[in-house]
Amino acid sequence: MIAERISRIAPSATMKISARAKELRDSGRKIVSLSQGEPDFKTPQHICDAAIEAIKDGHHGYTVNTGNIELRKAICDKLERENGYHFKPNQVVVSNGAKQSIGFSILATIGPGDEVIIPAPYWVSYPEMVKLAEGEPVVVRTEFENDYKLTAAQLEQAITPKTKMLILCSPSNPTGSCYSKAELKELAEVLQKYPDVLILSDEIYEYIVFDGDHVSIGEVAPELMHRIIVINGFSKGFAMTGWRLGYLAAHESIAGAVAKIQSQETSGACSISQKAGEAAYNSGLEEVEKMREAFKQRRDYLVTALNEVPGVSCFSPGGAFYAFPDISSYLGKKTPDGDTIASSTDLCLFLLEEKGLALVPGDAFGEPNGIRLSYAASLDELKQAMEILKSGLAALV
Repeated sequence: MIAERISRIAPSATMKISARAKELRDSGRKIVSLSQGEPDFKTPQHICDAAIEAIKDGHHGYTVNTGNIELRKAICDKLERENGYHFKPNQVVVSNGAKQSIGFSILATIGPGDEVIIPAPYWVSYPEMVKLAEGEPVVVRTEFENDYKLTAAQLEQAITPKTKMLILCSPSNPTGSCYSKAELKELAEVLQKYPDVLILSDEIYEYIVFDGDHVSIGEVAPELMHRIIVINGFSKGFAMTGWRLGYLAAHESIAGAVAKIQSQETSGACSISQKAGEAAYNSGLEEVEKMREAFKQRRDYLVTALNEVPGVSCFSPGGAFYAFPDISSYLGKKTPDGDTIASSTDLCLFLLEEKGLALVPGDAFGEPNGIRLSYAASLDELKQAMEILKSGLAALV
């Protein structure tokens, strides 16, 4: 009864861990969770006020499929002002979240047998979206010593005549790594040799960068812009996760193809959310800066605390709100009940079921030696989590 394509994809591991943590919490267990990729801040008040005014003013109907022209103009202005991108409104498609923009972009450009290069660790949905489009994910495992960033040599080696797309995410989910201008230039030099390879640049965490400014591949290699799909949205930087608002900006042909899919699948995003998005891009970033500073303080605490745990190593992520430590020294150890910790999934299940700490295993992201900790949580919660983690790891023999 179920279509064969569904058998090719796996459910989201991050959602699975979060759901299990909720089940345990609902049963009365105390659970400390660092599994969710969601800011713990409220949406800034001026954005909420704009949405309230939109409701009062009667913006209750369907919008244009690709998004209100006012919002698409605001997006173009933002991309020009902050990123040096030159897009027109007809090159922008507003969607129900950046996740939808990514999924529809892949559906619009990837077909049976097309290869998509995905550096690992990767966001859990990238390979599954490629499979759903009947493409072939080509996972390139990067190195902890290089902060889990793809090198030009690795990219060159991965490209074949079937390569259709490279997916880049900077700052990265799950590692928080940020590519420098020099690193992006090296990747761009490789990509210039292969004019048929598209680049999907996921920039959803661009406002959460701690060391210098956010840099994207289109800024350092404008000659590639005709084949770059820029993905962004409002969920992370503006703490607007539940508003479900994202977008893509790309060549007219790609934007048009995505618009065609969206017109048949979902139509336009929520009219009230779009007015909130306008307010976000047409006003200052003071509240964003406050959130970023709080995330930076938490990062500094968490990275220091992780590196104090015997057998754990963690580099300092340049952005986003995740730490991705190496826990490989604990693989192969046994729990007090004699069960072997054969994988990062085993480790995370042990910590959740026995210790009440919810983390996400690196297996879900294509890196078996790591685990992801989200510091989109208060310092008190982070301190509790670290005490539980230390206790849990110390119990392994």
